[in-house]
Amino acid sequence: MRPQIVLFGDSITEQSFRSGGWGAALADTYSRKADIVNRGFGGYNTRWALFLLHHLFPLGSAAPPVAATIFFGANDAALLGRTSARQHVPVDEYKENLRRMVQHLKECCSTMLIVLITPPPVDEEGRKEYARALYGEKAMKLPERTNETAGLYAEKCVELARELDLPSINLWSKMQEMDGWQKKFLRDGLHLTEDGNAVVYQEVVRVFSETWLPASKMPYDFPHHSEIDPENPGKAFQQQCLGV
Repeated sequence: MRPQIVLFGDSITEQSFRSGGWGAALADTYSRKADIVNRGFGGYNTRWALFLLHHLFPLGSAAPPVAATIFFGANDAALLGRTSARQHVPVDEYKENLRRMVQHLKECCSTMLIVLITPPPVDEEGRKEYARALYGEKAMKLPERTNETAGLYAEKCVELARELDLPSINLWSKMQEMDGWQKKFLRDGLHLTEDGNAVVYQEVVRVFSETWLPASKMPYDFPHHSEIDPENPGKAFQQQCLGV
């Protein structure tokens, strides 16, 4: 059985298997070496995601994931008093919810590689443009998310990673290193363009490679075709798949 790498998050994870998505790119990189499992839930914040833990990561599983990314915060950072207020989670609760997720995953498997990913930056003008395209004159006058607030949630995510000695990806900071990040990386002020997906993919691969999970070092699930002797094909399978 191939090992599993689970991507756990909100819509930015759910959409990651679309064409040009960071999850699809990971699946290609780890093809025949690990199964990339998408467990993204659009619109979810960390408070709601906690209810999924026992369903997605059952305790006592005979084959728990070898690694998981936890990628929440974009919805938690929605502002009170604006159109997405129902998704808001206070920043300190957000941090503790992430802690509970990590604790549960470590209880599932103490050796699981867990990578925390911060929310991306927010292009406030992009969010307002998106709202106007959807609702016209009824669109909100103020963005329901701000880049400054997203940064506070990113800080808490990185802070927790340091406390728990976990790798993290500060997407909020990373994306803003490039001029014009607003339109280059975000298609509606929040969700990722193909270039934005590429940033996430590159950062996840970097972290996996810097720890103990580089695709280049992982064996194929079954023999590469070049290893199969056409005169005695069973030999290659006997060597790699004991009992076959």
